[in-house]
Amino acid sequence: MAVEFGLVLPLLLMIIFVIIEFGHAYNVQISVTHAAREAARTMAITQDWSDAQDAAVASSPSLSPGDIQFPSAPSCVAGAPVEVVLTYPLPGLTGLLPSGINVTGKAAMQCGG
Repeated sequence: MAVEFGLVLPLLLMIIFVIIEFGHAYNVQISVTHAAREAARTMAITQDWSDAQDAAVASSPSLSPGDIQFPSAPSCVAGAPVEVVLTYPLPGLTGLLPSGINVTGKAAMQCGG
């Protein structure tokens, strides 16, 4: 019995760790996409990139504000869409993920609409 448990335990732990990492990565992806959506929405309404960045940070409290990578200020012409693409480095929880993985969130809104 102990031998079988010793053979199966590493596999079960690996499955649990993969589930934890996948859930965390999915949560970060949703948060980054939501931050991009809020930045695009604020930019479309106010045409102020500083306000858009503040809205992105405020809408994603689970992300570290200093790690969100904002692009240069997009232009916002009335009737045209403004697109915001944010990137965020994915931190690993269990040590299974290699470093250097970035999560990208994209959103577009019509300016002045």
